[in-house]
Amino acid sequence: MTIQDYAWSSNIIQCSITGRLVLMIPGTPPTKGRLLVATPPLEDANFDRTVIFVLEHHDEGAIGVVINRPSYEALDEPLDRWIELQSVPSSVFSGGPVEESALIALAETKRPMVDHGEYLSPIVGTIASADLTADPALVAAEVRSVRVFRGYAGWGPGQLEGEIEAGAWLVLDSEPGDVFSDEPDELWRSVLRRQPGRLAWLADAPDDLSAN
Repeated sequence: MTIQDYAWSSNIIQCSITGRLVLMIPGTPPTKGRLLVATPPLEDANFDRTVIFVLEHHDEGAIGVVINRPSYEALDEPLDRWIELQSVPSSVFSGGPVEESALIALAETKRPMVDHGEYLSPIVGTIASADLTADPALVAAEVRSVRVFRGYAGWGPGQLEGEIEAGAWLVLDSEPGDVFSDEPDELWRSVLRRQPGRLAWLADAPDDLSAN
């Protein structure tokens, strides 16, 4: 099942946005393939210091996966056939609180895809969604690595825009290695550190801002 096969969920995420850094200027509206970086502190533990890769964003809402929360879950049969293609750390990532029974696979292809394939659907650049029901041998020659996410983050019409305007998210450009980072626990800070000017200072924000 690829991203296109998922219907929009009516389970809309409600974020509690309090104590945000008022000096931070929200980013431009997100587009497919960009990052949503949470500004601390977010009271909703689902999204505190998360980095979300946006899969779709249009008038009906937005959908993305959290890319910096690996879990201890490993793929079971019959999906364990994909383990050899998984990037390190080769666990299932916690993609978000919506439809946690759903698994979404993203693949890094060896070259940018333009057209939809039978088992791979391009998202942006060399990142595509992969059909986990397929035999991984059928796509192995086309991909460098795969990452699997359980659940996703979803927003209804205008909801994400409101959260960005309120200062809950920074909208930043992604780099090719972000989705498949081998140090996902450091991704929130590393994405911020590469930003220009004062934006990079946020990477060193303490977990408890009141202690600063």
